[in-house]
Amino acid sequence: MSEDTDSFAALFQETESKPVRRLSPGDKITATIVGISGESIFLDSGGKSEGILNTSELLDENGEISAAIGDKIEVYFLKAARGEQLFTKKLGSGNNADHLGEACRSGIPVEGLVKEEIKGGFDITLGGSIRAFCPYSQMGLRRVEDAAAEYLGKTMSFLITRFEENGRNIVVSARALLEEEREKQREKLQETLQEGQTVEGEITSIRDFGAFVDIGGIDGLVPISEIGWSRIDNISDYYAVGQKINVLIKKLDWENNRISLSIKETLTDPWEETAATLSVGTVITGKVVRLAQFGAFVNLTAGVDGLVHISKLGQGRRINHPREVLEEGQELEVKVESVDSMEKRISLAPADYVSTEDTEAKEKERLQNFQQQKSKAESSSLGTLGELLQAKLNEKR
Repeated sequence: MSEDTDSFAALFQETESKPVRRLSPGDKITATIVGISGESIFLDSGGKSEGILNTSELLDENGEISAAIGDKIEVYFLKAARGEQLFTKKLGSGNNADHLGEACRSGIPVEGLVKEEIKGGFDITLGGSIRAFCPYSQMGLRRVEDAAAEYLGKTMSFLITRFEENGRNIVVSARALLEEEREKQREKLQETLQEGQTVEGEITSIRDFGAFVDIGGIDGLVPISEIGWSRIDNISDYYAVGQKINVLIKKLDWENNRISLSIKETLTDPWEETAATLSVGTVITGKVVRLAQFGAFVNLTAGVDGLVHISKLGQGRRINHPREVLEEGQELEVKVESVDSMEKRISLAPADYVSTEDTEAKEKERLQNFQQQKSKAESSSLGTLGELLQAKLNEKR
């Protein structure tokens, strides 16, 4: 008996005491090579029946078998036939149309090379020579701006969604596999994620209304209002796709598959530091960042804005909208009128603003001063006239 035969018998003997392992088509397992004979490689797959792998799948560039008895390899289960379990190591690489047909029926992933961009999608090569088609919409979970640059020349995993005419018409989908994987990750994340938790994520897309962030297999949305403490008009000025960031989970809605995130909540609130230094009467130069019907918002420092009410604009002239006297981006010297730490609100007024009450008080003060001066003048005049009369009387006497 040869050494290989002895090893073959010994390894199979060990499996007799193992529990039977039930496999479904498409299952990926780690098997042990227990024998090599002609076109077949025999595997210990954890069950009592032997596993068979085509020898061609383990040939190297020189046509030599690149494995030996006792080696462990990862394989996909195809089907059971005549008491044998049929496996494949890498569907789409060295497999024939029959294998691909079985992969389609059993939902086994296949590997393919994205060879060429054609109308509506990409030409995918399976097994080195078998052509398949993948629509743009099925290449990934997200739409990419330059699909050719993203995918051409890459070897990717696909599911065969259509197998017709004995392999002459094959349609594949990478998205289907990615969605399956994402669903598994989603189930795991449901057990670990909690509202109020801070996690690391990667920005996958930036839109006008916010940024989508991958937090471990699923995307959450950071609304533009939660990007930072300051008013932000263009998110791309601060962040980029592919950037790693920390986000706080604000809301988890698994039923509707919506996750709300915040970048702002992971940053230090500038109000705590800046607002504490602003006291009533402080004069500071800020920038007009937004004009509303009721007034103008002025940025005093990063993340801290104050409001100048419309009634304080126009230098005493009645205006209908702040835009009549101000424009966004304009620098404005303002005076702090009040600070509400609880509501995080700061009321401002232009530095040269004089309120109606102040005007009335000043007018009253001026009037009082005038009356006092008039009274003194009158008293002084009467005193002088009396003296003259007395002098005349004295002369006559």
